[in-house]
Amino acid sequence: MTSDAPDPRQRLAAVTLDEESIGRGNPDQEHERAIAIYDILESNRFAVANHDGGPYALRLGLVENKLAFQIATESGEPVMTHLLSLTPFRGVIRDYDMICDSYFKAIRTASPTQIEAIDMGRRGVHNEASDLLRQRLEGKVEIDHNTARRLFTLIFALHWKG
Repeated sequence: MTSDAPDPRQRLAAVTLDEESIGRGNPDQEHERAIAIYDILESNRFAVANHDGGPYALRLGLVENKLAFQIATESGEPVMTHLLSLTPFRGVIRDYDMICDSYFKAIRTASPTQIEAIDMGRRGVHNEASDLLRQRLEGKVEIDHNTARRLFTLIFALHWKG
């Protein structure tokens, strides 16, 4: 008999931000970051290639304009650090920022049909970004689509100007 239950070791148990390299945000930014982290921890699939010692603790920081994924076991034993260039994300972050801005403006004045159309576009760009994140982590860390979406939300919240 096989089980479709997720492997409890293939998940994130903690996500923290390196305040020295990322810095604190304004209250709105901190709120968005906290929500993104909560959503990630609520449900995720996170498996480090060639390692089966999870659950994992992820610390995100910036190193020379790259996003550092510092991964350890839940007990704190270092597993790996992966530096992820943010350059491939510049366009999609810019697009997502513009469409989110349009969405928030539309909520005040647009018809439900217009709001729905903008939201569909927002979800499409979000999916594109999560696919890009999964591609960029390929061979290092395996994440499912929903975890990639939630991690992109956090990456976006790190860039959000508020």
